[in-house]
Amino acid sequence: MPAKAALSAKPDAKPWPDTDPAVDALVTELIGRVANKWTMLILEALADHGELRFTRIGRLVGGISQKMLTQTLRQMERDGLLVRTVHPVIPPHVDYRLTSLGLSLGAAFCGVWQWAEANLTVIHDARARFDAKSD
Repeated sequence: MPAKAALSAKPDAKPWPDTDPAVDALVTELIGRVANKWTMLILEALADHGELRFTRIGRLVGGISQKMLTQTLRQMERDGLLVRTVHPVIPPHVDYRLTSLGLSLGAAFCGVWQWAEANLTVIHDARARFDAKSD
């Protein structure tokens, strides 16, 4: 985001008017895809453990179906976030590892965890106040 960009008062105006429309479109697309819980958990598992096999990722992520794991890994590979290596053995041995792009995305999202940790109590208190008003 440009540091000097100001928010516009117009409802249909871009909040950061100096940004490249191609970058805007990519950010919008990636936020929708990358900010989902499965991608984030797979990023975390691969960042913490390095190269992993499909079944190990599934165990570390927990609660993810094989179909969703396959879809998420394929999309992450397509976006250049990870590399899939098939070893020519029987049965097939497939490993996944983050690319430098995937590692940098994980580092960027690390700030979200730090923010959540720093604001956990504030958020819980705000929710409690809101819920008390709703009752």
